[in-house]
Amino acid sequence: MKRMHILVSFFALGVVIVLGMFLLSPRQTQAQGLAGSPEQQAAQAHLEEGYPKLQANIQFLRLSIPGQTMGQTVGVATNSKGHVFVYSRTVNQGMARGGKAAMLWEFDDKYKFVKEWGPNNYAASFAHAVRVDKSDNVWQVDEGSGMIVEYDPEAQHIFWLGRTPEAVDYLQGNLEVLHFSGINPPAKNPHPTGRVGTFDRETDVAFDSQNNIFVSDGYGNSRVVKISPDGHWLKELGTWGHDQDQFSTPHGIAVDAQNNVYIADRGNRRIQVYDDNLTYQKTISGIGAPWSLCVTNTTPQYMFTGDGATGKIFKMDMTGKVVGMFVTGQDHGEENTGDLVHALDCRNPNTVFIGSATMWDVQKVTLK
Repeated sequence: MKRMHILVSFFALGVVIVLGMFLLSPRQTQAQGLAGSPEQQAAQAHLEEGYPKLQANIQFLRLSIPGQTMGQTVGVATNSKGHVFVYSRTVNQGMARGGKAAMLWEFDDKYKFVKEWGPNNYAASFAHAVRVDKSDNVWQVDEGSGMIVEYDPEAQHIFWLGRTPEAVDYLQGNLEVLHFSGINPPAKNPHPTGRVGTFDRETDVAFDSQNNIFVSDGYGNSRVVKISPDGHWLKELGTWGHDQDQFSTPHGIAVDAQNNVYIADRGNRRIQVYDDNLTYQKTISGIGAPWSLCVTNTTPQYMFTGDGATGKIFKMDMTGKVVGMFVTGQDHGEENTGDLVHALDCRNPNTVFIGSATMWDVQKVTLK
């Protein structure tokens, strides 16, 4: 009888979880918010009337991998040699605890496949971003595993942050719920604050001139974290909300030559700017909902940001003034929920690489 009671309890809890996932799926809960309210869309359209329109030559790169499908190219970056790195959601195991749905690939400057980085990687679960630092080290940001892995230019992993949740964590957590609360789990905090040493679906990584590491964290937590080059957590900032120093899905991050930190506060339709010690400086708006950011390596520098729901890319000077815009991915995906721009890479002001979860490809955009 006791065993039957436990089985029934697990079944009931499973039904609750499945129904909750169906009723509160990301597609349904975010569909109304990613593109903004009708009022926000109208205000944005009015601003865009005054933005210069850039002439953009959009090239879909013919990337192919032996024995694999390109999949969702959610992470794209380039190194100093012009090689392209793609962190993609595609593998035949699917996304699950203990499985993986992510692969990291390198292509040369002619866009020919070179190799996979970190094969059978414990931290590769559900891809979100890839970045290349000034030393050509490659950083893999994995939302599913809660880990960030650094590789040297020879593809040897040399540093990692975060921790992959074990399958037993899920089981243990539900056993505790059943033990202490029967089959009625206590209300879960929908907006946790996070703790030192672990991420909750982190989204991006950036670096200052002293090699300090900045992480936008992320979907679960609503904060930015500053970490020393040797892995000490120096500072964290942010809770969920809509005020200054609060975030609603910090989805991307970048650092300029003056060590200012730019955080794509997607749900709040703004970029919050901080100094190197994460002291607030200003807010940039009028660029839709920013999904990704990149800053050029040139003098002067420029910043690009992309609204994934609309496919609009905005080029700004470092004051936040929009100096031009163009649109990509039109007629792909659902209207206003297309995930058309998930990753941006820009080493110079006239060339932008775009990764997209919807179009399963990498775009190289040359601005005229």
